[in-house]
Amino acid sequence: MKTTIKWLKASYIAGTIADGIIVILMMIPSRMGETEFRYSMGLAAALMLGWTLLLVWGNRKPMERKGILLITIFPVITGLIATGIWAYASGIFTLQKTIPMVILGMAIALLMGFSYLKARNAENESARHHGQPTQKQ
Repeated sequence: MKTTIKWLKASYIAGTIADGIIVILMMIPSRMGETEFRYSMGLAAALMLGWTLLLVWGNRKPMERKGILLITIFPVITGLIATGIWAYASGIFTLQKTIPMVILGMAIALLMGFSYLKARNAENESARHHGQPTQKQ
């Protein structure tokens, strides 16, 4: 169980760091773009900060709050990756800017998915040992 908790905590920490960096970058006025985009960037930064804090909160009770990882994978990370790919296809981002973002997003999503499944399996194993019903696979 200790290993499972370490994986969960690693997932929460990785997500927190990535989101925290994005929040900081979004709040730098020179990165916020033209005046007409500053409002939407401010809204997005507020939501990203909220998600960052949600991951910090999840890390406090990683087993009980493991479901946060699933909704971080989809729609959050999946949406960020899809938006990055769209930005590349639209000519907004270069390939050099898009590839690292996609790889990092996929790596964090895989880490979170692995950690979630490991935690769910550990719960099911514990329930079997105590004669309790298990979650459906």
